[in-house]
Amino acid sequence: MDLRITEIFLSVQGESSHAGRPCAFVRLTGCPMRCRWCDSEYTFTGGTKIPFDSILAQLKEFNCNLVEVTGGDPLAQKNVYPFITQLLDDGYEVLIETGGFFSIENVDCRAKIILDVKCPASGEAERNYWANLEILDKEKDEIKFVIADLNDWEFAREIIEKYDLQTRAKEILISPIFGIENLQQIAETVAKSNLKVRLNLQLHKYIWGKDVHGV
Repeated sequence: MDLRITEIFLSVQGESSHAGRPCAFVRLTGCPMRCRWCDSEYTFTGGTKIPFDSILAQLKEFNCNLVEVTGGDPLAQKNVYPFITQLLDDGYEVLIETGGFFSIENVDCRAKIILDVKCPASGEAERNYWANLEILDKEKDEIKFVIADLNDWEFAREIIEKYDLQTRAKEILISPIFGIENLQQIAETVAKSNLKVRLNLQLHKYIWGKDVHGV
């Protein structure tokens, strides 16, 4: 079996509760969503079909136990499911970054989901697959809200309360768009919210710049 791959690389994890950890990334090609703030449009098309064995061989060379499968949206490719299982069987700690359009039900339960809930500024909020929020594993799975403004924050807060996400997810990540002008205001609002959330800045962009291809 194979996957259509945009890039495979070694870096540090830039987001989530795993930020700062050395991490190998497998970035798949393709995504059904078109978020207005998307920073990985280069993954929408192209890519190269690579057999599982070749991907695994490259990961082995990195000598890094943490692997993130990302995109685009990796769940857009059906072969990703057995690939995730193969990674786990090989002893890797696996993170799955997904945009929330596809069901996570068939993802190997040993993988750690980082589920992106689309807010209004993305232009894709109506396409969230809400059933995902009810099948999260609170011991390992994380929810991410990418926010552009305080309207997005209010949306996130309402969803957190509506779905009782503080008890359903291990982490709730509030992720301001990189370079946003009102970052301090958002940080202060989060601080005063009395919610169990984590302000989640994109570490890799502060290190390598806004155009870096990495998560």
